[in-house]
Amino acid sequence: MDFVFKNKRIGGILTILPKKVVKFEEEMGNYSFSPAKCMKLKLAMGYKEHRIAEPGQCSSDFCKFGLQYLFDNDLLKKEEIDALLFVSQSADYYMPPTSNIIHGHFELKHDCLCMDINQGCAGFELGLIQAFMLLEQPSINKVILMNADVLSPKVSDRDRNSKPLIGDAASITIVEKSDDDSTIYANIKMDGTGAFALNIPAGGFRMPSTSETSVMEQDDAGNYRSKDNLVMQGDDVFNFVQREVPPMIEHLLEQADVQKEDVDWYMFHQPNKFMLNKLADKLGVPREKMPANIVENFGNASGVTVPTCISFNLGEQLTDKTMKLCMAGFGVGLTWSSIYMKMGNLLFNNIVEF
Repeated sequence: MDFVFKNKRIGGILTILPKKVVKFEEEMGNYSFSPAKCMKLKLAMGYKEHRIAEPGQCSSDFCKFGLQYLFDNDLLKKEEIDALLFVSQSADYYMPPTSNIIHGHFELKHDCLCMDINQGCAGFELGLIQAFMLLEQPSINKVILMNADVLSPKVSDRDRNSKPLIGDAASITIVEKSDDDSTIYANIKMDGTGAFALNIPAGGFRMPSTSETSVMEQDDAGNYRSKDNLVMQGDDVFNFVQREVPPMIEHLLEQADVQKEDVDWYMFHQPNKFMLNKLADKLGVPREKMPANIVENFGNASGVTVPTCISFNLGEQLTDKTMKLCMAGFGVGLTWSSIYMKMGNLLFNNIVEF
């Protein structure tokens, strides 16, 4: 499904990271691998360290901290907010919606649309598409897009398939109307037949968490996890990304009438360094144009890896000049989405710790 938007812009990006840093070497004793094999895994996948939330910290806590930071630094005013989008796989509660909790915390105006979206790896792109659509309404001028995931508590400490890469983080993106009539191109695709390639089996209404679902079991690869833990079919996800993402990007750039070499940066979701480098090669894009340094420094916080990548690698550059960016997310759902747009003259584009 294709989308075209005009007179919209990203006004600022703030990434919020946990202060807690865990190094790969601290955890590799939990895996059924020799130290030599663990170090080989570290080099191949780009594992170095990741950021993990403290016990009790939830997704909304990171969003509230980030919003308060923007308010305190006069980067955003409460009365400007017309819509509050919360994109996450780790909501605080079944009910009420987390966006409403954040709305109430700051006592925002009643004429403010709150919306929770259950989405992961492609959540930043899906959230932007939703924000752009809301901005088509005369009464909405500024949308606050919050992407957040605190999934580390749902990953088994003895799962070398997922534990070394998982990270917690949040981002706040200001999306607003603009006089700039440059076109934004976007697309999104879904394949629910592969939905269980990434899954937490227990904990919902279908299979409530019990003492039985917490029992640890060993898989064929030597990983230990329970039904309360994240399960990722790594090979299936890798093959899906290599098969579906390149044609999606080719189509996006064709729609935008842009050559690959004219794109300044490819800011993609980062499952791991190996997968992203292979994807760059498959696309015929120079690896230096597709940064793959987020997992090794912060971990994979699902869709938040894209704004983190933009803040970490471009920083103040985007406050001074405009660049042509191709963004993409792919994974849980299965969902894959991409956006091509010019981005620049941001009010802020930085990282804070909570």
